[in-house]
Parts: sequence; structure tokens; C-alpha cells
Amino acid sequence: MDRNFDRALALVLKHEGGYVNHPKDPGGATNKGITIATFRRYVNANGTPDDLKRITTAQAGIVYRKQYWDAIRGDELPDGVDYAVFDFAVNSGPGRAAKYLQAVVGVAQDGRIGPATIVASKAKPAGAVIDALCDARLSFLKRLKTWGTFGKGWGSRVSSVRFEALVMIKAAPPAPAKPVPAPKPITPPDASQRLPTPAKRGFWAALIAFILKLFGRKGK
Repeated sequence: MDRNFDRALALVLKHEGGYVNHPKDPGGATNKGITIATFRRYVNANGTPDDLKRITTAQAGIVYRKQYWDAIRGDELPDGVDYAVFDFAVNSGPGRAAKYLQAVVGVAQDGRIGPATIVASKAKPAGAVIDALCDARLSFLKRLKTWGTFGKGWGSRVSSVRFEALVMIKAAPPAPAKPVPAPKPITPPDASQRLPTPAKRGFWAALIAFILKLFGRKGK
């Protein structure tokens, strides 16, 4: 269930922006954060730079789902954690994002999110996982040689991701309440268990009195 994919994608695209061809960006020209090579791999094998400039949000969604969201198993991670890992993956690669999440939740750092990572992520408070992951991500970015050029934007992005991811926790629907069993119907006692009515009690009392009186006369 991709409950948060559309929302997470919209937030990612805000940070990625439009067409950019920065000379110091090792990724080369991008649009909506997507390179021409990635565009050709997932959208159009014969795509041109002009096609990349005209990429639609729907086409971008195909790329981000296949290359990042599915890679980090976003549909299985807790609310908020899914977006924090997703944005990290878009910015620095799914393998690195997975390893940093695994370090935070205390499982083997193999760079592939599997059942053990999912279980461990759900076992910890989502807010604590998000904070620790964003802290570790920011520390990683500050060690890069390109921090001087892109650091201000990266720092702002991580801060925004932290905020939005924490908001997702609060917006998550509450867990369904356990159904309360209906009370058992009260079964009325059968005739043998019912108390005698006043009329019946009077009848039996009169009968007993008559028998005692009868035997009393014979005794005389």
C-alpha cells in the first residue's frame, strides 16, 4: 500500500526543482532531479535532452517509484520514516540511505532493506528514527567536498525533510481499535428453575395444611 508515495513525491520534487545543468554537479544536467541516463532507462530509451526538459510529473513518478521508493520498500516502512529514507535515497542513493537507516535501528548494514530492517524500524518510535537518520544524513553531507557549494541548500532540505516526516507521524491514521465483544444474551430460566408464583405457593400451603389436619384426626 503506497499510502505516502504521492505526498512524498510532491515533497521531493519541490527540492529537486526544474531543469538544472550546474557545472559542479557530478550528476550532470537534470530535470526534476532526473538525469538523461535515468530518463532513458525508465521512461524513453531514445529520449533527448529536450525530452528531459519536458518531462511530466507522471513520468517523474515512474522513475522515483522504481528507482527509489521500491528500492527502499517505502510502502512497508512506518509513516514519516518512509519519506525520510526516500528523500535520502533520492539525494544520496538507495544503498547509502538503507545503510544509514540500518545503523539507526541496529541491524546489519548491508544496504538492502529487508524484513529484519522493516521489523526493527517498526519497533522503535518513528520520531526517534527520523531524528537520528536526519542527523546522520546531515553529518554525511558536511563531509563531502561539495558542501561548500551546495551545503546551504542541503542543510535546508534535511531540515525540511525532518519537519515534514514528523508531521506525517501525527497525520497517520490511528490503529484500528480492537472490537469489543457483544455481551452474552441473558437466557431466561426454564420452567423447572422458575420461582413459584404467589398463587402456586398458596395452593401448596393449603394442600400441606389439609394433609396434616387429615393425619392428625386419624391419630386421635
